[in-house]
Amino acid sequence: MTPQSVPYLPRGVRCAHDRVRGVPVLLGPERVLMLDQIGTEVLSRVTGTQSVRAISEDLARTFAAPRDQIETDVMEYLGDLAEKRLVEFKHA
Repeated sequence: MTPQSVPYLPRGVRCAHDRVRGVPVLLGPERVLMLDQIGTEVLSRVTGTQSVRAISEDLARTFAAPRDQIETDVMEYLGDLAEKRLVEFKHA
């Protein structure tokens, strides 16, 4: 993955709201991952059209934080999800 890679949710993976727990979740085949506010913010921008860099720039503007730090954190988070096969990437 690079900053130019475009993340997307693969077939069978989606974001939802767990009504019982009252929290957002990422649902995958035989998996449920509870999302915190940061995870929700990142995944709300994973549309399959925006690069990691564009997502990071948007988050940096929204939260008035340094883009380089945000980009590092986003790449680490998405990398962890990719290892679990909950996110895939199109490479530019």
